[in-house]
Amino acid sequence: MSDLAWLILPVLIGPFVGSFLGLVSVRLPRGLPVVFGRSACPGCERTLGPLDLVPIASFILFRGRCRTCAAPIPRRYLALELACPALALWAGLAHPGAEGALGALYAWQLLLLALLDAEHFWLPRLLTLPLIVTGLAAASLAGAGALADAALGAALGFLVLALIAWLYRRLRRREGLGGGDAYLLAGAGAWCGAWALPTIMIAASLSGLAAVLILRLVGRPVAGDQPVPFGVLLALGGWLAWLYGPLGL
Repeated sequence: MSDLAWLILPVLIGPFVGSFLGLVSVRLPRGLPVVFGRSACPGCERTLGPLDLVPIASFILFRGRCRTCAAPIPRRYLALELACPALALWAGLAHPGAEGALGALYAWQLLLLALLDAEHFWLPRLLTLPLIVTGLAAASLAGAGALADAALGAALGFLVLALIAWLYRRLRRREGLGGGDAYLLAGAGAWCGAWALPTIMIAASLSGLAAVLILRLVGRPVAGDQPVPFGVLLALGGWLAWLYGPLGL
């Protein structure tokens, strides 16, 4: 396929992916079936038909409400249906061709993980392990050298954060990092390679510092013992590192 086709296809698929991610982000934390459960209105519990499930268009057509009971449709679905094609476009413009299409897959996985961590401080292995697998699979398409770099990135990414979490637990006698953070960094390492790990950590740390400063400026200081969804920051760092490469290279 041409570079233009590789760009357009993920953008067209993006809204449907966003709709699915919205469903997963709501059902998975509640232990509800994701693949086999039928979508229904949370207000009247009517099973949604094909017309109700068309991404973006159905929200506009029914003015953001259920066409049966007029209950408001959660805005998260529209936001994700818009975000996924936007991320696909970003990936395709930064890396034309098949690499950009693979980058869209990476971005969608990061988006779901960041959303779950932001809302529930939860990075389930059901999602972080596939992030590692897809990163290794994508690297394998570029040859043995790229696959070796991806495998090293995954291993070092996991070991670095696992070691930091272990040391913090030994010194402070309490948990400092969530168990999913190491797996998320391993996934980012698989997608971006070992050399990108310092860039990911620097970007995550600077993003966290910027967020704290902004909250203070708007009068919402963060308490010292307040938990921070570090997975969100790692996802951002992993995305920027994939887009623009490691610092200095």
